[in-house]
Amino acid sequence: MRSCNPWSFQPSLQAIGPRVILQDDNAPPHRSAAVNTFIQQARVNRMRWPANSPDLNPIEHMWDELCRRVQQHHPPPANLGQLLQWLQQEWNGVPRAIICNLIHSMRQRCVECLAHNGGHTRY
Repeated sequence: MRSCNPWSFQPSLQAIGPRVILQDDNAPPHRSAAVNTFIQQARVNRMRWPANSPDLNPIEHMWDELCRRVQQHHPPPANLGQLLQWLQQEWNGVPRAIICNLIHSMRQRCVECLAHNGGHTRY
């Protein structure tokens, strides 16, 4: 499997402009030495994010959807190439309505998060 070159993101970062702010969830892979070095060298601002903060990011629900779709394939993938093929196929097959619902749920996610003082929500 091909590794990801973080510098391949540089054109995207430049297209966004000098006010790029990265929001991550403090997961260990996002805070590795390699990632931190890249963030500093690319001069990307990182949003301050508290530990154990609620996960409001709708992409987590997309990952769940993708996982469920791939798990419906039987038998399981024979190799990484087949897994990648299925992931791409299923990602492209997620109905637009699911994506729109996740995007439109953001307001309610924030409202519930505030109502629960940052604690557990139904999301």
